[in-house]
Amino acid sequence: MDLSQIKMVVTDMDGTLLNSNHEVSPRFFEIFDELRKKDILFVAASGRQYNSMVDKLDSIKDDIIVIAENGALVKQKGDVLLTTPITKSEVDRILDVVQPLSNAHPVLCSQHGAFANPDSDDFLNLLREYYSEFEVVEDQTKVDTEILKIAIYHFESSERHIYPAVKSLEDSLKVKVSGANWVDISHQNAHKGYALQKIMDQHQITSNEVMVFGDYNNDLEMLQLSNYSFAMANAHPNVLKVAQYKTSSNNEFGVERVLEKLI
Repeated sequence: MDLSQIKMVVTDMDGTLLNSNHEVSPRFFEIFDELRKKDILFVAASGRQYNSMVDKLDSIKDDIIVIAENGALVKQKGDVLLTTPITKSEVDRILDVVQPLSNAHPVLCSQHGAFANPDSDDFLNLLREYYSEFEVVEDQTKVDTEILKIAIYHFESSERHIYPAVKSLEDSLKVKVSGANWVDISHQNAHKGYALQKIMDQHQITSNEVMVFGDYNNDLEMLQLSNYSFAMANAHPNVLKVAQYKTSSNNEFGVERVLEKLI
């Protein structure tokens, strides 16, 4: 494996760069300094909102590119590079499908914050880990701001209890099982692969010059853009099939181990 041509590193957050306690390791920040010395660009790509991502990466936030909301928002140094919103009619259509579901918790995600229902204190407490900026609203259909994505949470399994009900929306929207408990619904072009391709084109970087790490289905498109794609040991079976290589789990410093070889 010849890594001498790598010019960009891209990694998912939850289940990949973050450990099970949702933490970035101190070792990663040491490695990042070495990447920067070698002029290797770093891109963080997540289904999380932008504010939550930069909270985790605060000390380097001005030196990286951030793909947030599963690709619906791309920012660098606070500047918006790309937004791919969904229309109000699409928001209403999604909510019509989701609201009758038992124990499903939809979150409307905008560029500057999110909007959740007040129906579960347990969910709102959990939500604070993923959304540092959110508002509780009685009626999500009345939210009057541009929506980038609707994320839906189920405490047991998003793949079993949410995805079958929303699969029909795939005729015009991007529906992604983005975690064990999350399904994300967005514009057809709002995915990490679309956002990453825009960044690669801007920097004239090819598939042989980018390294990508991921663990779940919302990482598939961006993994397919790289000749050096890595699935975490804890990855979904679909990711293990698509990725060119495998590394150890997010709790065993899988990203850091590969980056150490790179630097």
